[in-house]
Amino acid sequence: MEVIILAGGQGTRLRSVVHDIPKCLAPVAGRPFLGFLLEYLSLYPVEHVVFSLGYLKEQVMSFVQACTWPFTYDFAVEETPLGTGGGIRLALEKCRSERVLVLNGDTFFPLPLDAMPFDGPVTVALKPMKAFSRYGAVSVMPAERSMPGESQTIVAFREKSYCEEGFINAGVYAIDRTRLHPEALPERFSFEKEVLEPLAAARELKGWPAEHYFIDIGIPEDYDKAQWEIPAWFAVQKASAQLLASEAETLFLDRDGVLNRLLKGTYVKSWADWQWMPGILQALPLWAAKFRNIVLVTNQRGVGKGEMTDADLAGIHARMMQEILEAGGRMDLVLTCTAVSDDDPRRKPNPGMFREACALLPSLNPQRCVMVGDSDADAAFARNAGIAFIRLLPEAVS
Repeated sequence: MEVIILAGGQGTRLRSVVHDIPKCLAPVAGRPFLGFLLEYLSLYPVEHVVFSLGYLKEQVMSFVQACTWPFTYDFAVEETPLGTGGGIRLALEKCRSERVLVLNGDTFFPLPLDAMPFDGPVTVALKPMKAFSRYGAVSVMPAERSMPGESQTIVAFREKSYCEEGFINAGVYAIDRTRLHPEALPERFSFEKEVLEPLAAARELKGWPAEHYFIDIGIPEDYDKAQWEIPAWFAVQKASAQLLASEAETLFLDRDGVLNRLLKGTYVKSWADWQWMPGILQALPLWAAKFRNIVLVTNQRGVGKGEMTDADLAGIHARMMQEILEAGGRMDLVLTCTAVSDDDPRRKPNPGMFREACALLPSLNPQRCVMVGDSDADAAFARNAGIAFIRLLPEAVS
């Protein structure tokens, strides 16, 4: 697997918060964004990476060279700006294989790279979105909309305007070099305007929809979101890998800080407050396939304090269950403790909800259980119940 990373952007829209560094090195949770992108590549059998550089190239080169990576790498340096197309063509000259993946150095779209198809000269990764105006929409053949998971024929790229629902270009391309010949184009050109749009007009451009976490750090508000969302995605992946390798049959899950973002100093009082942990909706179907039972155990003191009602909590959980099912996951049992007192036997870290689950699920084997949580109380609950514990690291989502 060979990858090009377009890392020459100046990040002009980020100048208000990030100065004198290339956009791909903008710090996210104290670490250059590019470090997260390369860590993601390390999850796949990537053998060679070509960095397409321009603006402040020396900083990117120094960062890459200062670290040890599980792949070889080269730098393709633009001495003068060549546009997205010229940058890709220059980088392709340093590639060895016929099939190459191209990623933007300022977006994070962790789709399964080893599953992305090469269905034409170029296949574009498409992110389904709702109620958006920041991105131009990608139009596909209407008759193909009902085939999720398969490539679809792209027919047009629309200018930025409000769109209720549609696809966007997620900035990941699968290029088949035997069918694409950019050397016939001028030295400086736009990949979007002079490659993608003509291919779409000729019905030779494929798009691959992927319902995965997506963020573009190019504007301050999304850059701010990235500070917790990207580390949270990695925390979910690490916990998921541990779960899938375990021998447990029953999975216990905390809610806040595991399924959804933990709100510091307050409670999720309505669905409007709910934010899924990045990557969790993709992990839940994998867990559903592995575990015989999945049980949610959550303290909800906000009800006991009168800051929300039982009906509010039930409404949140009904919507939560709906979206879990739509994602292909499941939740076999939802147990909540709304008591205020720490002495209540059902309130974590006390093991009351574990005992209740054992009584309600006859197939549950207490010796083959594992708990995922984000807090010391969750760890103590697992210890008191006598079950294994996996921590979804709280420092990774601060």
